[in-house]
Amino acid sequence: MSFHGGAVSAANPVLHREGPKNRLVAIVCAGVLVLGAVLPLEATQDSTSSEYAWKANFLAKSASFVDWPADSPTTVAGTFRWCVFGTYSFGTSLAEFTRDVTVNGKHSEVKWIHKEAELGSCQIIFVSRSEEKRYAKVLDAARTGRGLTVGETPGFLDAGGMVSLLMDGSTPGFEVNLEAVQAARLKMSSRLLALARRVVNHAATDKG
Repeated sequence: MSFHGGAVSAANPVLHREGPKNRLVAIVCAGVLVLGAVLPLEATQDSTSSEYAWKANFLAKSASFVDWPADSPTTVAGTFRWCVFGTYSFGTSLAEFTRDVTVNGKHSEVKWIHKEAELGSCQIIFVSRSEEKRYAKVLDAARTGRGLTVGETPGFLDAGGMVSLLMDGSTPGFEVNLEAVQAARLKMSSRLLALARRVVNHAATDKG
């Protein structure tokens, strides 16, 4: 399988949200996320490649822990799309992890986005650290499609991003801006929130 900055199609359903069997799949995925969130990366592997393999795995698994609103522009799309904006450091990892994944009956597609205007067609958007100076414009464009925005810098949540994947030494983890998630009318599973190092919700704090 190759990735050329365009789309990578995927098939064979494995992730759905209906029925006991699929609930079991979600529980198994939660276990994978637990291990990925707390265990250090393999010291024998190249640290950068290991980091991005973990991030790609997180992006692939997180789709089963988020619900998009029925009136989202991406809900009527024929495929479930993961998008990468900025410097592409995953190699083929993201395409490989999502290759056999379907979400709500939709086949997966991985796309490298070059223009901000195209972000409205994405369900999950990974924003590279290379775009840190353009967060405001990128996130504004992403809001048109109510995509789940995922970054990799400490300042991503403060800029309005939803999830930030961070490294603490050799241990990966993630933080969530729940206010931004709810503003997009996305629903994030409590199982995923429970694994976060930190959950930011300024709205709840203001009400309190």
